[in-house]
Amino acid sequence: MIDATVPLAASIGGRATRTLGVWQGSAAQQAAEILPKEVTVVAAFHNVSSEVLSGNGTVDCDVIVCSDHAEAIPVVQALAAGIPGVRAINGGKLENARIVEQITAMLIGMNIRHKAHSGIRITGLPEASYKSS
Repeated sequence: MIDATVPLAASIGGRATRTLGVWQGSAAQQAAEILPKEVTVVAAFHNVSSEVLSGNGTVDCDVIVCSDHAEAIPVVQALAAGIPGVRAINGGKLENARIVEQITAMLIGMNIRHKAHSGIRITGLPEASYKSS
């Protein structure tokens, strides 16, 4: 299962630009705790704007893929890399999803301020660190 959930909160009349604390650490970790053990949870696609994904152009964004099941990461990386312009980066264990989820709240705030649909790019990694289309 790919989890792209971000636990967000909004002030009254405001937009969802801050993350809620989840006891398990992240929404993906919470899902892994709730689901049967045989369900593999992979956190991915948090930082890609739905507006950008639904368009016809190239997506200029990285997808960070986190899971406690090492064999699942390349499967989701290949799926993400099938989207033109996307690089899929192994983000390590599922506990790192907490950080990725928090980046989403920051991006939402930036996108509101700048009237944009920004994402993220990780720089300085060797070519072999990610899969791209």
